[in-house]
Amino acid sequence: LNLPQFVQLMETFVNEDISLPTVERLIAFIKEEYKQTEEEKMEQLEKVQHISRLAQRKLLLEALFEKWDSNASGFLDMEEVDAVLSTFKEGMEKEAMREAKKHLCARYPQLSRVGKLSPKAFQTFLELAASECTGDEDEAIDNLVEFLTRSVERSSTECLQSLTRRRWLHNIQQAAETSRASMEPVYKAVFKALSQDAEAHGDNKKISAYIALLEQNQLSPERGQILLRYVACMADDAPYVLNQILYRDMKGVSFTAFEEGKPIHVPRVQLHGSIHFWNHDRPVEERKGSFVVLPLHDARWRAFGILGLDTLRDQCEDTIFLSHEISFYQGVCHAFSKAYHHIWALENILQTIVTALDWLYPRAPSVHTVIVYLVEPGKDETRDYALCKTITTDSTGQKEIHSSPVLLLRKENLLRDYLFKCVDSSEVVRTSVCGEYHIAVPLRDLSGQALGIFDISIGHLQKLPPHEHKDLQKMLKMAQAACSEILKISSEETEPTYVLEAEHMANLRCAGILFHQFMLQYLRDCV
Repeated sequence: LNLPQFVQLMETFVNEDISLPTVERLIAFIKEEYKQTEEEKMEQLEKVQHISRLAQRKLLLEALFEKWDSNASGFLDMEEVDAVLSTFKEGMEKEAMREAKKHLCARYPQLSRVGKLSPKAFQTFLELAASECTGDEDEAIDNLVEFLTRSVERSSTECLQSLTRRRWLHNIQQAAETSRASMEPVYKAVFKALSQDAEAHGDNKKISAYIALLEQNQLSPERGQILLRYVACMADDAPYVLNQILYRDMKGVSFTAFEEGKPIHVPRVQLHGSIHFWNHDRPVEERKGSFVVLPLHDARWRAFGILGLDTLRDQCEDTIFLSHEISFYQGVCHAFSKAYHHIWALENILQTIVTALDWLYPRAPSVHTVIVYLVEPGKDETRDYALCKTITTDSTGQKEIHSSPVLLLRKENLLRDYLFKCVDSSEVVRTSVCGEYHIAVPLRDLSGQALGIFDISIGHLQKLPPHEHKDLQKMLKMAQAACSEILKISSEETEPTYVLEAEHMANLRCAGILFHQFMLQYLRDCV
Protein backbone atom coordinates (compact mmCIF):
# COMPACT_ATOMS: atom_id res chain seq x y z
CA LEU A 1 0.00 0.00 0.00
CA ASN A 2 1.18 3.50 -0.75
CA LEU A 3 0.38 6.38 1.61
CA PRO A 4 -2.98 7.49 0.06
CA GLN A 5 -4.13 3.85 -0.11
CA PHE A 6 -3.19 3.23 3.54
CA VAL A 7 -5.02 6.37 4.68
CA GLN A 8 -8.08 5.40 2.64
CA LEU A 9 -8.04 1.89 4.12
CA MET A 10 -7.94 3.29 7.65
CA GLU A 11 -10.72 5.81 6.93
CA THR A 12 -12.89 3.05 5.51
CA PHE A 13 -12.20 0.88 8.55
CA VAL A 14 -13.06 3.50 11.19
CA ASN A 15 -15.93 5.22 9.21
CA GLU A 16 -16.85 8.91 9.53
CA ASP A 17 -18.61 8.94 12.92
CA ILE A 18 -15.80 7.55 15.08
CA SER A 19 -14.52 9.72 17.93
CA LEU A 20 -10.99 11.15 18.06
CA PRO A 21 -9.96 9.14 21.19
CA THR A 22 -10.94 5.92 19.40
CA VAL A 23 -8.82 6.88 16.40
CA GLU A 24 -5.87 7.61 18.70
CA ARG A 25 -6.26 4.21 20.39
CA LEU A 26 -6.34 2.51 16.96
CA ILE A 27 -3.14 4.30 15.92
CA ALA A 28 -1.44 3.31 19.18
CA PHE A 29 -2.58 -0.29 18.68
CA ILE A 30 -1.21 -0.45 15.12
CA LYS A 31 2.12 1.06 16.20
CA GLU A 32 2.40 -1.49 18.98
CA GLU A 33 1.26 -4.57 17.06
CA TYR A 34 2.67 -4.01 13.59
CA LYS A 35 6.00 -5.81 13.39
CA GLN A 36 8.36 -6.83 10.62
CA THR A 37 10.87 -9.63 10.68
CA GLU A 38 14.43 -8.89 9.60
CA GLU A 39 13.81 -10.89 6.43
CA GLU A 40 10.74 -8.81 5.62
CA LYS A 41 12.65 -5.58 6.25
CA MET A 42 15.48 -6.69 3.98
CA GLU A 43 13.06 -7.83 1.27
CA GLN A 44 11.23 -4.48 1.40
CA LEU A 45 14.51 -2.54 1.34
CA GLU A 46 15.74 -4.52 -1.66
CA LYS A 47 12.46 -3.92 -3.46
CA VAL A 48 12.68 -0.15 -2.84
CA GLN A 49 16.29 -0.07 -4.00
CA HIS A 50 15.40 -2.06 -7.13
CA ILE A 51 12.55 0.34 -7.99
CA SER A 52 14.87 3.31 -7.37
CA ARG A 53 17.56 1.82 -9.64
CA LEU A 54 15.05 1.23 -12.43
CA ALA A 55 13.76 4.81 -12.15
CA GLN A 56 17.30 6.23 -12.24
CA ARG A 57 18.18 4.01 -15.19
CA LYS A 58 15.11 5.17 -17.10
CA LEU A 59 16.01 8.84 -16.57
CA LEU A 60 19.61 8.16 -17.57
CA LEU A 61 18.63 6.37 -20.78
CA GLU A 62 16.06 9.04 -21.67
CA ALA A 63 18.74 11.72 -21.31
CA LEU A 64 21.12 9.66 -23.46
CA PHE A 65 18.47 9.19 -26.15
CA GLU A 66 17.82 12.94 -26.23
CA LYS A 67 21.53 13.67 -26.57
CA TRP A 68 21.77 11.37 -29.58
CA ASP A 69 18.48 12.61 -31.05
CA SER A 70 19.65 16.21 -31.38
CA ASN A 71 16.92 17.19 -33.89
CA ALA A 72 14.09 15.81 -31.74
CA SER A 73 12.95 13.42 -34.48
CA GLY A 74 11.74 10.90 -31.88
CA PHE A 75 13.84 8.04 -33.32
CA LEU A 76 17.44 6.91 -33.69
CA ASP A 77 18.91 5.01 -36.61
CA MET A 78 19.40 1.43 -35.41
CA GLU A 79 22.37 0.74 -37.66
CA GLU A 80 24.16 3.86 -36.44
CA VAL A 81 23.65 2.87 -32.79
CA ASP A 82 24.66 -0.72 -33.57
CA ALA A 83 27.83 0.40 -35.36
CA VAL A 84 28.94 2.43 -32.33
CA LEU A 85 28.04 -0.35 -29.88
CA SER A 86 30.13 -2.85 -31.87
CA THR A 87 33.22 -0.83 -30.86
CA PHE A 88 32.39 -1.05 -27.13
CA LYS A 89 35.45 -2.28 -25.19
CA GLU A 90 37.40 -2.13 -28.48
CA GLY A 91 35.09 -4.71 -30.05
CA MET A 92 35.49 -7.33 -27.32
CA GLU A 93 31.72 -7.41 -26.75
CA LYS A 94 30.77 -7.52 -30.45
CA GLU A 95 29.17 -10.97 -30.11
CA ALA A 96 27.11 -9.77 -27.13
CA MET A 97 25.86 -6.82 -29.19
CA ARG A 98 24.96 -9.13 -32.06
CA GLU A 99 22.89 -11.31 -29.72
CA ALA A 100 21.22 -8.28 -28.18
CA LYS A 101 20.25 -6.99 -31.63
CA LYS A 102 18.81 -10.38 -32.56
CA HIS A 103 16.66 -10.47 -29.40
CA LEU A 104 15.59 -6.86 -29.98
CA CYS A 105 14.39 -7.57 -33.54
CA ALA A 106 12.49 -10.61 -32.24
CA ARG A 107 10.72 -8.37 -29.70
CA TYR A 108 10.07 -5.53 -32.20
CA PRO A 109 9.54 -7.24 -35.60
CA GLN A 110 9.07 -3.91 -37.43
CA LEU A 111 12.68 -2.92 -36.66
CA SER A 112 14.00 -5.19 -39.42
CA ARG A 113 11.86 -3.23 -41.87
CA VAL A 114 12.14 0.37 -40.67
CA GLY A 115 15.45 0.41 -38.77
CA LYS A 116 14.28 3.12 -36.34
CA LEU A 117 14.66 2.94 -32.56
CA SER A 118 12.02 4.62 -30.42
CA PRO A 119 13.03 5.69 -26.87
CA LYS A 120 11.49 2.47 -25.51
CA ALA A 121 13.24 0.26 -28.09
CA PHE A 122 16.53 2.08 -27.47
CA GLN A 123 16.25 1.42 -23.73
CA THR A 124 15.41 -2.23 -24.40
CA PHE A 125 18.41 -2.53 -26.75
CA LEU A 126 20.84 -1.28 -24.09
CA GLU A 127 19.29 -3.47 -21.38
CA LEU A 128 19.59 -6.53 -23.64
CA ALA A 129 23.17 -5.57 -24.50
CA ALA A 130 24.03 -5.24 -20.80
CA SER A 131 22.49 -8.64 -20.05
CA GLU A 132 24.61 -10.24 -22.78
CA CYS A 133 27.86 -8.60 -21.62
CA THR A 134 30.20 -10.35 -19.20
CA GLY A 135 30.10 -9.24 -15.54
CA ASP A 136 27.50 -7.43 -13.46
CA GLU A 137 24.49 -6.18 -15.49
CA ASP A 138 24.07 -2.86 -13.62
CA GLU A 139 27.76 -2.09 -14.05
CA ALA A 140 27.58 -3.07 -17.73
CA ILE A 141 24.72 -0.69 -18.47
CA ASP A 142 26.49 2.14 -16.64
CA ASN A 143 29.57 1.52 -18.79
CA LEU A 144 27.43 1.42 -21.96
CA VAL A 145 25.75 4.72 -21.11
CA GLU A 146 29.11 6.36 -20.37
CA PHE A 147 30.56 4.99 -23.64
CA LEU A 148 27.61 6.17 -25.76
CA THR A 149 27.59 9.57 -24.05
CA ARG A 150 31.25 10.10 -25.01
CA SER A 151 30.51 8.95 -28.57
CA VAL A 152 28.50 12.06 -29.47
CA GLU A 153 29.42 15.71 -29.12
CA ARG A 154 26.83 18.47 -29.18
CA SER A 155 27.51 22.20 -29.22
CA SER A 156 25.67 24.50 -26.82
CA THR A 157 23.66 25.85 -29.78
CA GLU A 158 22.55 22.34 -30.76
CA CYS A 159 21.61 21.55 -27.16
CA LEU A 160 19.53 24.74 -26.87
CA GLN A 161 17.82 24.07 -30.20
CA SER A 162 17.02 20.50 -29.15
CA LEU A 163 15.66 21.65 -25.78
CA THR A 164 13.42 24.26 -27.42
CA ARG A 165 12.07 21.79 -29.95
CA ARG A 166 11.30 19.21 -27.25
CA ARG A 167 9.33 21.83 -25.34
CA TRP A 168 7.20 22.45 -28.44
CA LEU A 169 6.67 18.70 -28.89
CA HIS A 170 5.67 18.40 -25.23
CA ASN A 171 3.03 21.08 -25.85
CA ILE A 172 1.44 18.81 -28.48
CA GLN A 173 1.13 15.95 -25.99
CA GLN A 174 -0.16 18.30 -23.29
CA ALA A 175 -2.79 19.58 -25.71
CA ALA A 176 -4.02 16.01 -26.15
CA GLU A 177 -4.12 15.36 -22.41
CA THR A 178 -6.16 18.51 -21.72
CA SER A 179 -8.32 18.47 -24.86
CA ARG A 180 -11.26 16.47 -23.46
CA ALA A 181 -11.20 14.13 -26.48
CA SER A 182 -11.09 16.96 -29.06
CA MET A 183 -8.52 17.05 -31.86
CA GLU A 184 -8.73 20.84 -32.42
CA PRO A 185 -6.24 21.79 -29.64
CA VAL A 186 -3.81 19.16 -30.99
CA TYR A 187 -3.98 20.54 -34.53
CA LYS A 188 -3.35 24.05 -33.19
CA ALA A 189 -0.36 22.85 -31.12
CA VAL A 190 1.12 21.07 -34.16
CA PHE A 191 0.86 24.11 -36.44
CA LYS A 192 2.17 26.39 -33.70
CA ALA A 193 5.24 24.14 -33.21
CA LEU A 194 5.90 24.13 -36.97
CA SER A 195 5.52 27.91 -37.25
CA GLN A 196 7.77 28.56 -34.25
CA ASP A 197 10.45 26.28 -35.64
CA ALA A 198 10.31 27.87 -39.07
CA GLU A 199 10.77 31.27 -37.43
CA ALA A 200 13.49 30.27 -34.94
CA HIS A 201 15.44 27.57 -36.78
CA GLY A 202 14.28 27.83 -40.41
CA ASP A 203 15.53 31.27 -41.37
CA ASN A 204 12.08 32.76 -40.71
CA LYS A 205 10.40 30.88 -43.56
CA LYS A 206 6.71 31.49 -44.30
CA ILE A 207 5.22 28.01 -44.33
CA SER A 208 1.91 26.32 -44.97
CA ALA A 209 1.18 23.04 -43.18
CA TYR A 210 -1.66 20.53 -43.41
CA ILE A 211 -2.63 17.08 -42.15
CA ALA A 212 -4.46 14.43 -44.17
CA LEU A 213 -5.74 11.16 -42.72
CA LEU A 214 -6.32 7.86 -44.47
CA GLU A 215 -9.90 6.74 -45.15
CA GLN A 216 -11.57 3.89 -46.97
CA ASN A 217 -12.70 5.22 -50.34
CA GLN A 218 -16.48 4.81 -50.28
CA LEU A 219 -17.09 7.87 -52.45
CA SER A 220 -15.44 6.73 -55.69
CA PRO A 221 -14.09 3.17 -55.26
CA GLU A 222 -13.04 3.06 -58.90
CA ARG A 223 -10.35 5.65 -58.04
CA GLY A 224 -8.65 3.38 -55.48
CA GLN A 225 -9.50 1.63 -52.23
CA ILE A 226 -8.16 4.42 -50.02
CA LEU A 227 -8.04 8.21 -50.04
CA LEU A 228 -6.42 11.01 -48.05
CA ARG A 229 -8.79 13.58 -46.53
CA TYR A 230 -7.30 16.90 -45.41
CA VAL A 231 -8.65 17.32 -41.88
CA ALA A 232 -6.56 20.29 -40.67
CA CYS A 233 -4.45 23.11 -42.05
CA MET A 234 -3.24 26.61 -41.23
CA ALA A 235 -5.88 29.35 -41.29
CA ASP A 236 -4.72 31.03 -44.53
CA ASP A 237 -4.99 27.75 -46.45
CA ALA A 238 -8.38 26.63 -45.07
CA PRO A 239 -10.49 27.90 -48.04
CA TYR A 240 -8.38 25.83 -50.44
CA VAL A 241 -7.22 22.77 -48.48
CA LEU A 242 -9.61 21.91 -45.64
CA ASN A 243 -11.80 18.84 -46.34
CA GLN A 244 -10.21 18.30 -49.75
CA ILE A 245 -9.72 14.70 -50.88
CA LEU A 246 -6.63 13.32 -52.61
CA TYR A 247 -7.29 10.19 -54.66
CA ARG A 248 -4.64 7.80 -55.90
CA ASP A 249 -5.20 8.80 -59.53
CA MET A 250 -4.46 12.47 -58.85
CA LYS A 251 -1.13 14.26 -59.20
CA GLY A 252 1.09 14.28 -56.12
CA VAL A 253 3.76 12.50 -54.10
CA SER A 254 1.77 12.07 -50.87
CA PHE A 255 0.75 8.48 -51.60
CA THR A 256 4.37 7.66 -52.48
CA ALA A 257 5.55 8.95 -49.09
CA PHE A 258 2.67 7.08 -47.46
CA GLU A 259 3.60 3.77 -49.12
CA GLU A 260 7.38 4.07 -48.82
CA GLY A 261 7.11 5.15 -45.16
CA LYS A 262 9.66 7.96 -45.40
CA PRO A 263 9.68 11.73 -46.08
CA ILE A 264 9.78 13.04 -49.64
CA HIS A 265 11.33 16.46 -50.19
CA VAL A 266 10.72 18.42 -53.38
CA PRO A 267 13.17 21.36 -53.24
CA ARG A 268 11.55 23.25 -56.17
CA VAL A 269 7.95 22.35 -56.92
CA GLN A 270 7.94 24.33 -60.17
CA LEU A 271 10.44 21.87 -61.65
CA HIS A 272 8.85 18.63 -60.45
CA GLY A 273 5.82 18.22 -62.70
CA SER A 274 3.82 15.95 -60.40
CA ILE A 275 2.68 18.22 -57.57
CA HIS A 276 -1.01 18.81 -56.90
CA PHE A 277 -1.82 22.46 -56.14
CA TRP A 278 -5.03 23.02 -54.17
CA ASN A 279 -5.03 26.82 -54.53
CA HIS A 280 -6.06 27.31 -58.15
CA ASP A 281 -6.26 31.08 -57.59
CA ARG A 282 -2.46 31.27 -57.36
CA PRO A 283 -1.00 32.09 -60.81
CA VAL A 284 1.21 29.40 -62.35
CA GLU A 285 4.25 31.69 -62.33
CA GLU A 286 3.87 32.10 -58.53
CA ARG A 287 3.77 28.37 -57.84
CA LYS A 288 7.33 28.31 -56.59
CA GLY A 289 8.83 27.00 -53.40
CA SER A 290 9.82 23.88 -51.49
CA PHE A 291 7.53 21.02 -50.44
CA VAL A 292 7.99 18.15 -48.00
CA VAL A 293 5.52 15.39 -47.16
CA LEU A 294 5.98 13.01 -44.22
CA PRO A 295 4.00 9.86 -43.39
CA LEU A 296 2.22 9.59 -40.03
CA HIS A 297 2.89 6.24 -38.36
CA ASP A 298 1.35 4.46 -35.40
CA ALA A 299 3.43 2.58 -32.81
CA ARG A 300 3.75 -0.42 -35.14
CA TRP A 301 4.92 1.76 -38.00
CA ARG A 302 1.68 1.48 -39.96
CA ALA A 303 0.94 4.67 -41.91
CA PHE A 304 -2.41 6.34 -41.23
CA GLY A 305 -1.95 9.76 -42.83
CA ILE A 306 0.50 12.46 -43.90
CA LEU A 307 1.86 15.81 -42.73
CA GLY A 308 2.71 18.22 -45.53
CA LEU A 309 4.58 21.54 -45.52
CA ASP A 310 5.40 24.00 -48.29
CA THR A 311 6.86 27.48 -48.73
CA LEU A 312 4.71 28.66 -51.63
CA ARG A 313 3.61 31.73 -49.62
CA ASP A 314 7.24 32.79 -49.10
CA GLN A 315 8.49 35.32 -51.65
CA CYS A 316 12.18 34.53 -51.06
CA GLU A 317 14.02 32.68 -53.79
CA ASP A 318 15.78 30.09 -51.62
CA THR A 319 13.38 28.45 -49.16
CA ILE A 320 14.54 24.83 -49.26
CA PHE A 321 13.89 22.71 -46.17
CA LEU A 322 17.15 21.60 -44.52
CA SER A 323 17.78 18.12 -43.14
CA HIS A 324 17.60 19.21 -39.48
CA GLU A 325 14.18 20.77 -40.17
CA ILE A 326 12.86 17.59 -41.81
CA SER A 327 14.17 15.56 -38.86
CA PHE A 328 12.22 17.82 -36.50
CA TYR A 329 9.11 17.44 -38.65
CA GLN A 330 9.46 13.68 -38.13
CA GLY A 331 9.44 14.41 -34.39
CA VAL A 332 6.25 16.43 -34.88
CA CYS A 333 4.71 13.47 -36.73
CA HIS A 334 5.66 11.18 -33.85
CA ALA A 335 4.19 13.57 -31.26
CA PHE A 336 1.02 13.99 -33.32
CA SER A 337 0.63 10.22 -33.63
CA LYS A 338 0.84 9.77 -29.85
CA ALA A 339 -1.66 12.59 -29.33
CA TYR A 340 -4.01 11.26 -32.01
CA HIS A 341 -4.08 7.76 -30.53
CA HIS A 342 -4.47 9.16 -27.01
CA ILE A 343 -7.63 10.96 -28.12
CA TRP A 344 -8.80 7.92 -30.10
CA ALA A 345 -8.54 5.88 -26.90
CA LEU A 346 -10.32 8.56 -24.87
CA GLU A 347 -13.22 8.75 -27.35
CA ASN A 348 -13.61 4.97 -27.26
CA ILE A 349 -13.45 4.89 -23.46
CA LEU A 350 -16.21 7.52 -23.23
CA GLN A 351 -18.35 5.54 -25.68
CA THR A 352 -17.78 2.43 -23.56
CA ILE A 353 -18.88 4.33 -20.43
CA VAL A 354 -22.06 5.53 -22.17
CA THR A 355 -22.86 1.93 -23.18
CA ALA A 356 -22.11 0.69 -19.66
CA LEU A 357 -24.48 3.27 -18.12
CA ASP A 358 -27.21 2.32 -20.61
CA TRP A 359 -26.79 -1.28 -19.47
CA LEU A 360 -26.85 -0.39 -15.76
CA TYR A 361 -29.87 1.87 -15.35
CA PRO A 362 -32.68 -0.59 -16.14
CA ARG A 363 -31.07 -3.04 -13.70
CA ALA A 364 -30.32 -0.64 -10.81
CA PRO A 365 -33.24 1.79 -10.35
CA SER A 366 -31.95 2.74 -6.87
CA VAL A 367 -29.02 4.57 -8.45
CA HIS A 368 -29.92 8.27 -8.43
CA THR A 369 -27.20 9.85 -10.52
CA VAL A 370 -23.84 8.92 -12.02
CA ILE A 371 -21.32 11.62 -12.89
CA VAL A 372 -18.21 10.63 -14.83
CA TYR A 373 -15.05 12.70 -14.41
CA LEU A 374 -11.79 12.49 -16.35
CA VAL A 375 -8.51 13.26 -14.62
CA GLU A 376 -6.81 16.20 -16.33
CA PRO A 377 -3.12 16.84 -15.55
CA GLY A 378 -1.95 20.23 -14.32
CA LYS A 379 -0.43 22.68 -16.77
CA ASP A 380 2.93 22.54 -14.96
CA GLU A 381 4.67 20.47 -12.31
CA THR A 382 3.50 22.64 -9.42
CA ARG A 383 -0.20 22.58 -10.27
CA ASP A 384 -2.43 19.80 -8.94
CA TYR A 385 -4.57 17.82 -11.35
CA ALA A 386 -8.19 18.77 -12.06
CA LEU A 387 -11.31 16.67 -12.52
CA CYS A 388 -13.24 17.38 -15.71
CA LYS A 389 -16.96 16.61 -15.54
CA THR A 390 -17.67 14.73 -18.75
CA ILE A 391 -20.96 12.80 -18.45
CA THR A 392 -23.93 13.33 -16.12
CA THR A 393 -26.72 10.75 -15.91
CA ASP A 394 -29.89 11.48 -13.93
CA SER A 395 -32.25 9.08 -12.12
CA THR A 396 -34.13 8.27 -15.35
CA GLY A 397 -30.96 7.34 -17.23
CA GLN A 398 -30.95 10.52 -19.33
CA LYS A 399 -27.38 11.55 -20.12
CA GLU A 400 -25.74 14.90 -20.70
CA ILE A 401 -22.38 14.91 -22.45
CA HIS A 402 -20.59 18.08 -21.34
CA SER A 403 -19.04 19.74 -24.39
CA SER A 404 -17.84 22.81 -22.48
CA PRO A 405 -15.38 22.10 -19.64
CA VAL A 406 -16.60 21.85 -16.06
CA LEU A 407 -13.39 21.60 -14.03
CA LEU A 408 -13.13 20.74 -10.34
CA LEU A 409 -10.02 21.76 -8.41
CA ARG A 410 -9.25 20.19 -5.04
CA LYS A 411 -8.87 23.47 -3.15
CA GLU A 412 -12.22 24.78 -4.44
CA ASN A 413 -14.31 21.65 -3.78
CA LEU A 414 -13.91 20.54 -0.17
CA LEU A 415 -17.27 18.75 -0.18
CA ARG A 416 -16.06 16.67 -3.13
CA ASP A 417 -12.74 15.81 -1.51
CA TYR A 418 -13.76 12.14 -1.68
CA LEU A 419 -13.32 12.32 -5.48
CA PHE A 420 -9.71 13.43 -5.11
CA LYS A 421 -9.10 10.75 -2.48
CA CYS A 422 -10.38 8.22 -5.00
CA VAL A 423 -7.87 9.46 -7.59
CA ASP A 424 -4.98 9.64 -5.09
CA SER A 425 -5.48 6.09 -3.84
CA SER A 426 -6.96 4.62 -7.03
CA GLU A 427 -9.39 2.81 -4.74
CA VAL A 428 -13.16 2.85 -4.16
CA VAL A 429 -14.31 5.54 -1.71
CA ARG A 430 -17.69 5.52 0.04
CA THR A 431 -18.97 8.63 1.80
CA SER A 432 -22.01 10.70 2.72
CA VAL A 433 -22.37 14.31 1.52
CA CYS A 434 -25.29 16.33 2.92
CA GLY A 435 -27.14 13.13 3.77
CA GLU A 436 -26.66 11.61 0.32
CA TYR A 437 -24.50 8.51 -0.06
CA HIS A 438 -21.87 8.38 -2.78
CA ILE A 439 -19.63 5.63 -4.15
CA ALA A 440 -16.58 6.93 -6.04
CA VAL A 441 -15.05 4.25 -8.25
CA PRO A 442 -11.79 4.76 -10.20
CA LEU A 443 -11.39 3.83 -13.86
CA ARG A 444 -7.73 2.82 -14.08
CA ASP A 445 -5.12 3.03 -16.81
CA LEU A 446 -2.65 0.22 -17.56
CA SER A 447 -0.33 1.33 -14.72
CA GLY A 448 -3.16 1.20 -12.18
CA GLN A 449 -3.53 4.98 -11.86
CA ALA A 450 -6.99 6.54 -12.04
CA LEU A 451 -7.73 8.17 -15.39
CA GLY A 452 -11.39 8.74 -14.57
CA ILE A 453 -14.02 8.36 -11.83
CA PHE A 454 -17.60 7.16 -11.58
CA ASP A 455 -19.32 9.27 -8.89
CA ILE A 456 -22.37 7.12 -8.11
CA SER A 457 -25.08 8.62 -5.90
CA ILE A 458 -27.58 6.24 -4.23
CA GLY A 459 -29.52 8.94 -2.39
CA HIS A 460 -30.43 8.27 1.25
CA LEU A 461 -29.82 4.53 0.93
CA GLN A 462 -26.71 3.43 2.80
CA LYS A 463 -26.30 0.55 0.37
CA LEU A 464 -27.96 -0.80 -2.74
CA PRO A 465 -30.23 -3.86 -2.72
CA PRO A 466 -28.05 -6.99 -3.18
CA HIS A 467 -29.10 -7.73 -6.79
CA GLU A 468 -28.56 -4.10 -7.83
CA HIS A 469 -25.20 -3.99 -6.08
CA LYS A 470 -24.18 -7.14 -7.94
CA ASP A 471 -25.17 -5.63 -11.31
CA LEU A 472 -23.30 -2.42 -10.44
CA GLN A 473 -20.16 -4.42 -9.65
CA LYS A 474 -20.59 -6.36 -12.88
CA MET A 475 -20.93 -3.16 -14.92
CA LEU A 476 -17.86 -1.59 -13.32
CA LYS A 477 -15.81 -4.72 -13.88
CA MET A 478 -16.76 -4.95 -17.57
CA ALA A 479 -16.20 -1.20 -18.12
CA GLN A 480 -12.72 -1.51 -16.62
CA ALA A 481 -11.93 -4.56 -18.77
CA ALA A 482 -13.07 -2.75 -21.92
CA CYS A 483 -11.10 0.38 -20.95
CA SER A 484 -7.92 -1.67 -20.42
CA GLU A 485 -8.39 -3.38 -23.77
CA ILE A 486 -8.78 -0.03 -25.56
CA LEU A 487 -5.60 1.30 -23.91
CA LYS A 488 -3.68 -1.84 -24.86
CA ILE A 489 -4.76 -1.52 -28.48
CA SER A 490 -3.89 2.19 -28.48
CA SER A 491 -0.42 1.47 -27.08
CA GLU A 492 -0.08 -1.48 -29.51
CA GLU A 493 0.57 -3.95 -26.71
CA THR A 494 -2.06 -6.32 -28.05
CA GLU A 495 -3.74 -7.24 -31.31
CA PRO A 496 -7.53 -6.83 -31.52
CA THR A 497 -9.51 -10.03 -31.03
CA TYR A 498 -13.06 -10.24 -32.30
CA VAL A 499 -16.00 -12.14 -30.85
CA LEU A 500 -18.84 -10.50 -32.79
CA GLU A 501 -18.90 -9.85 -36.54
CA ALA A 502 -20.29 -6.36 -35.91
CA GLU A 503 -16.91 -5.39 -34.47
CA HIS A 504 -15.24 -5.35 -37.90
CA MET A 505 -15.50 -1.64 -38.76
CA ALA A 506 -12.51 -0.42 -40.79
CA ASN A 507 -10.14 -2.33 -38.46
CA LEU A 508 -11.34 -0.30 -35.46
CA ARG A 509 -13.47 -2.00 -32.86
CA CYS A 510 -16.74 -0.34 -31.89
CA ALA A 511 -16.32 0.69 -28.27
CA GLY A 512 -19.97 0.09 -27.39
CA ILE A 513 -19.80 -3.44 -28.71
CA LEU A 514 -16.57 -3.98 -26.78
CA PHE A 515 -18.41 -3.57 -23.46
CA HIS A 516 -21.03 -6.13 -24.51
CA GLN A 517 -18.27 -8.46 -25.70
CA PHE A 518 -16.78 -8.57 -22.21
CA MET A 519 -20.24 -9.01 -20.71
CA LEU A 520 -20.88 -11.88 -23.12
CA GLN A 521 -17.57 -13.48 -22.16
CA TYR A 522 -18.45 -13.04 -18.47
CA LEU A 523 -21.80 -14.78 -18.97
CA ARG A 524 -20.10 -17.59 -20.90
CA ASP A 525 -17.68 -18.11 -18.01
CA CYS A 526 -20.58 -18.22 -15.55
CA VAL A 527 -22.39 -20.98 -17.44
